[in-house]
Amino acid sequence: MIPGSLAMLLGALDPMEGSVVILIGSALVTLGTFLDPDPAQHRWLRYRLLVFGLIALGVGAVWGLTAMGGFGGSSGHTMWWGVLILPYLIGWAMGVCGPGNPRWLLVLGIAAGLWFLTLCGMVAARPPRDNLSIYWMVLIVIGTTGLATIVGCLARLRHFHSLAARP
Repeated sequence: MIPGSLAMLLGALDPMEGSVVILIGSALVTLGTFLDPDPAQHRWLRYRLLVFGLIALGVGAVWGLTAMGGFGGSSGHTMWWGVLILPYLIGWAMGVCGPGNPRWLLVLGIAAGLWFLTLCGMVAARPPRDNLSIYWMVLIVIGTTGLATIVGCLARLRHFHSLAARP
């Protein structure tokens, strides 16, 4: 599970090119949950299967849309085709800040969320002259993914803290 979790974080450095790394990482986390001898970990198996399914669906859409020439602009596909990529980002965020994750992964998840906000700033610094609708969509999706990851990880860490404070 540790190599899979690290792969999910490392793939986020370049979310589009790293999508295969994230997909493999999610598969390893799911497999690790299945093979873990600790029965307490097995309760997270359905959740991790869902995360893997979302990531696989979204990554398939990324590669399929790329093979079709992308979306928006002169590709012939409206920007709404980009909605097919959302399961990838949702699954990634759920995988990083989901239940049953160790504290170190949640802390690194906050760093990954901050990276997404940095990517958002980098995109915002270079607005295009055309295709502004895609530009704004990309900014909103990247920024929302970053914020959702940070908030999710902070909430999960708060839960850890409240469990530790109980007598």
